[in-house]
Amino acid sequence: MKKAAQIICVFGLVLYTVIFGFSQDKVQLTLEKCVDLALQKNPQHRATAQRVDAAKSGVREAVAAFFPSLNGQGTTTLNEKVMELEFPSFIPGEPPQRVEVDFTRDYQFIMSLSIPIFTAGQLVSGYKQAKYNLRSSKQELKQSSHNTVFNTKQAFYGILLAIDFVNVSQEAVRDAQDFYENVKVQFEVGVASQFDLLRSEVRLANLKPQLIKAKNNLEIAKLNLKTILGIDLSKEIEIQGRMEYRPVEIDLDECITKALANRPELKQLDFQEGMARQGLNMARAAGLPTVAISGQYNYWADQFNFKDDTWQNYYSLNLVLNIPIFNGLSSSAKMAKSRAMIRELELTQEGLVEMLKFEVRQAVLKINEAEQSLHSQEKNVKQAKESLRIAELNYNEGLVTILDVQQTQTALAQAKTNYSQALFDYVVASAELDKAMGVDRNE
Repeated sequence: MKKAAQIICVFGLVLYTVIFGFSQDKVQLTLEKCVDLALQKNPQHRATAQRVDAAKSGVREAVAAFFPSLNGQGTTTLNEKVMELEFPSFIPGEPPQRVEVDFTRDYQFIMSLSIPIFTAGQLVSGYKQAKYNLRSSKQELKQSSHNTVFNTKQAFYGILLAIDFVNVSQEAVRDAQDFYENVKVQFEVGVASQFDLLRSEVRLANLKPQLIKAKNNLEIAKLNLKTILGIDLSKEIEIQGRMEYRPVEIDLDECITKALANRPELKQLDFQEGMARQGLNMARAAGLPTVAISGQYNYWADQFNFKDDTWQNYYSLNLVLNIPIFNGLSSSAKMAKSRAMIRELELTQEGLVEMLKFEVRQAVLKINEAEQSLHSQEKNVKQAKESLRIAELNYNEGLVTILDVQQTQTALAQAKTNYSQALFDYVVASAELDKAMGVDRNE
């Protein structure tokens, strides 16, 4: 029995270790997987997708208005005061006679029918307006997709940049540590001064907080990406990939043309203008006559039983002509409102065209700037490495001071930082240009 209990405990411990180990596994994330997760789980993007579903329901609602409507109603009288009629007495000297007359029916079942025949185009305009709204919602979803992809790329590259900064800080600390050990050895043999030893020790101590800050910034960058992807913030992630420089030839005019043809914001404004014009048509139609067929079937009784002659029924079928005569000038106000909305959308479209051109030009300028900085810093890193090597050799020979070595160390760390920043600026600007042109992720 004791042996069986031990076996169960060991098995439970192994099972817990396995489960706990799996729960702590890091999520491996590539850029492509991040984009897929963001489009599936990002709350803002999913909320935009719900607007498309709502717009589809709006189209079905507009179609339903063309069909006849049939409604049923049942009523029962809970309390009533009947009418009393007074009749003069036929016997002289006698008081008049009072008779209660009940014209109501305590139980009624009513079926009402309504069929629209002519609505002056209101139903057609309502349907077209719903279709325009659906198309506008789809363009809004496409715009949300572009923004989500760009934000994901920016956050992903931000983690890679933070990793580079951590590596640069670690290399700076390692170089400072090695140099401190070198100075310490020289101090012990009487070649280096105590001032040089203290100076190198202080520099090493000053670099460690920078490394801590770089690691903290890396964790913040990971939290930002997990928020965009809709991942639990406590889940560990591991980024797979690196920033790459891929030179491309950019034709500014072609980029602007593509942006004006592809950007969903412009198409969304076109559809919103179509909605406004249909609203104008509906406002005009509100002042025109309408024709409909209405019918009603009544089935009633004073007692709730189904004996012969208890229930009575009647029906009516009517052709209804409705002619609006005066509605307080509400139709003209609605028409003026629709015209103002159309004009507003036209002016917004003009401003948006210029804004899109600006976004494309800005992205191209950022790419060119980052590309030039990238080439410059790539060469600068090589020179800084060589300078540090020479400075350390010269210090060992007593040809330069410790300040010269520390300055070259700082210059190398700065050159590596600038290179990583330039590479980050380049890939983000390229993603920004794709967004500005309205490029889909598969293009």
